[in-house]
Amino acid sequence: MYRKVIIARIGEIALKGLNRSKFEQRLARNMRQATSDCGPANIRWSQSRFYVEPENDSYNIELAMKRLTKVFGIVSISLAYEIESEFDKIKELSYFVMNNKLEAMGNPKNVRFKVETKRGLKSFPMQSLQVSSEIGGSLDDDYECLIVDVHNPDITLFIELRENTYVYTDIVKACGGMPVGSNGKACLLLSGGIDSPVAGYMIGKRGVNLCAVHFYSYPYTSERAKEKVIELAKLVAKYTGTIKLAVVPFTDIQLAIDENCRSELSTVIMRRSMMRIACRVARINGCSAIITGEAVGQVASQTMQAIYCTNEACDMPVYRPLIGMDKMEVVAIAQDIGTFETSILPYEDCCTVFTPKHPKTKPSLKEVVEEEEKYNYKELENIAVENIEVISCS
Repeated sequence: MYRKVIIARIGEIALKGLNRSKFEQRLARNMRQATSDCGPANIRWSQSRFYVEPENDSYNIELAMKRLTKVFGIVSISLAYEIESEFDKIKELSYFVMNNKLEAMGNPKNVRFKVETKRGLKSFPMQSLQVSSEIGGSLDDDYECLIVDVHNPDITLFIELRENTYVYTDIVKACGGMPVGSNGKACLLLSGGIDSPVAGYMIGKRGVNLCAVHFYSYPYTSERAKEKVIELAKLVAKYTGTIKLAVVPFTDIQLAIDENCRSELSTVIMRRSMMRIACRVARINGCSAIITGEAVGQVASQTMQAIYCTNEACDMPVYRPLIGMDKMEVVAIAQDIGTFETSILPYEDCCTVFTPKHPKTKPSLKEVVEEEEKYNYKELENIAVENIEVISCS
């Protein structure tokens, strides 16, 4: 009887100036991609709202709602019903929406409610408060179970008066941030741990496209460890779009470091090699920065001195979205975005296999470079890059 429409609200994009339309167009494109298999629909935007308008009844509304909550740039969504902006029709639709909500709640007694109206259509003959008062009063009179409570309602009936009018009761939180693709591209160092997928999610939330690189030390790390990282890339890709994952064979480099360099410096030397290779992968994929999941002081390779030594090996910017976060904060985000359960699967990555017993926490760059020269890292890194396996994760 009434057409269903998904309303998506933007946040930060609304603050943009003359280039706002570029962000809106990018968001619309990302929304179309995210919902491409839900059925035919028109997506348009007006007054800081995006409207997903299904073309027929076969459109998968539930799947589209689920997908849109993971599209960066959208702060919240609602499933609304659309009607012409005429008061009697709006009132009729309000009863219909309230009936649906009460049935979904199991028709409880003593339900507190309010009506909240936004009048974007300034030519509408009634003010917002008048609409809310008229419809709220009628609902209160006609439903014994409803009690008006504008301060602490169980149900809020939202009415948005625009070209047409939209009526709904629920607002679902989405990711927020900026549309992916609006702020360049970066290469994520993706391990099998908790931190790096969260770092990828957080930089993706700022509108950055991602590719990823994983260092794989077979047979010291198993095929299951590799599959775990592929799954993590797919989970992050639900928010960022398809991720091209470069799997780097890293065994020979780690063995050379283990055999030739001081053990207490091996982790930092290994990280420097990873960074050099990641920079090469980044350039191949058109990236302008490296992303890692490092946080200050979390492990020996993440002290200020160790991070300085690692950074020196890079010839492009390195961004660390988690740099000032504690582990519990990172775990909370990992649980929220759905990567935590995969990250804690007990398959070791290359960083844990060759960990020295007593790593040096305050290495100097001079001593690290001197140790690094004891093995032929340039040739081994060239061989590793030549044998990269590329996997598309979506």
